[in-house]
Order: sequence, then structure tokens, then C-alpha cells
Amino acid sequence: MTNAWAVALVAAGLGLCVGSFLNVVIARLPAGRSIVTPPSACPGCASLIAWYDNVPVLSFLLLRARCRQCHAAISWRYPLVELATAGLFALAAARIGFDARLLPALVLCAALVAITGIDLDHQIIPDAITLPGVAFGFAASLLVGQPPWIESLLGILLGGGLFFVIIVVSRGGMGGGDMKLGAMLGAFLGWRMTLVAIMIAVLIGGVVAIGLLAAGRRGRKEPVPFGPFLAIGGLAALFWGESLLRWYLGVFAGG
Repeated sequence: MTNAWAVALVAAGLGLCVGSFLNVVIARLPAGRSIVTPPSACPGCASLIAWYDNVPVLSFLLLRARCRQCHAAISWRYPLVELATAGLFALAAARIGFDARLLPALVLCAALVAITGIDLDHQIIPDAITLPGVAFGFAASLLVGQPPWIESLLGILLGGGLFFVIIVVSRGGMGGGDMKLGAMLGAFLGWRMTLVAIMIAVLIGGVVAIGLLAAGRRGRKEPVPFGPFLAIGGLAALFWGESLLRWYLGVFAGG
């Protein structure tokens, strides 16, 4: 096994464990509950979940998606979050390698998974994730140098500023959570990749919104959470941003 595969495999295992914790964050943070205590329990019968029933993905499969005690159904969201986090961690490790830049990338991936789950469930993007994320992303740029700290700072101003303008112009048509998420992406990605992320988010979000309207799944005045699309754009920019930017400039800007 090559070193790259070994690092990716270890990262995937770490991602499964982090994904299990992110499920707790997604379930408890919007309700203002502690993400540390009490231990995980079945929402149906409130019985504590034993460690052997809390192994990422495997326990879900062995229990056949049912609580051991009351046999209440366990949501498929739990293994999906764990697998998504594992996949993103493995991809980050495969592309970056065992390098100082890997830690900020893993933190960003974890934050975006949690934000996506919370925004889909509650239509909110918690400050408890985005504001520390802005600080961590900028600090990482100072320590690691990627992106350079000046690009990180400009990214914070650009990512947050664009959404601030949209909020003012639309008179609240977009939430402050999106603005802070834009600033967080800017801190981690720098201003150029933040533009790429926002462009991808707008394109995908527009297509999905039109599809939901056409299918009658959403009314014209019903909001569609934008956080998941920003998360997708941020991940695409993290992993393929430079290639996408070169392609775009080559096709549409002649260079």
C-alpha cells in the first residue's frame, strides 16, 4: 500500500468517527443542548446507547436500523453523515497528502457537513460553527500559509460582504447565517476560491430551485436553504477550484 493510500485510509477511519460526532452536533446544537453530555440515547425510549451499538455505520447495519431496546427506527441520516464525512476526509487526504494543509481542509469538511445537516433540518446556520470557523480558517492561513493570510482576509471580507449586500438590497431575502458562512469559506479558501464557491452554489441552487418549483415541491415564496449549496460550492472549490477557474477563464475569458 502506498503512503497516499495509507493516509487516505486513516483519514477515512477518522472521518467515520468525526461523522458520528457530527450527528450529535446536528441533533443537539440547534436545540441549544450540550454536544458533550449526556451520552447518546435513543430518542424513542431514552435508553442509553452502548458503545458497541455506537460504532459508525457497522452498528446501524447490525441493528438493521432499529434501536436494540424499543426497536424504533434509526434514521438513515446517521450512516449517511458518517459515510459522507469519511469520503470527504479520504478525498482531502488523497489530494493533499500528509501535510500541514490537511488539518484545515478536514476542519472545513467537517464544518460544512454539520452546517448542511442543520440547515436542511432547521433552516439555520449556527454562529457556533461559522464564527469559530472564520477565526480558525484565518489562523490556519497565518500558520500554514495556504491560502496566504492576505487572501484569507480578503476572502472573509468578500465572502461576507457579498451576502451582506444581498441582504441589504433584498431587505432580508437572505439570512445572516449565509453571510457568516460566506466569510468562513473566505477564511479557509481565500478570495479567489470563494468566488468559485459562490458561483457554483448559485448555479446549483438555481437549478434545484427551478426544479422544485416545476415539480410543485416548493412555492414561489417558500425559502430554499442556501447553506447546503454553499457547502457544495466550498467543497468543489477546495478540491478542484484551481482547475475549475482555469477552465472557466479558458472558455469564457479567452485565457
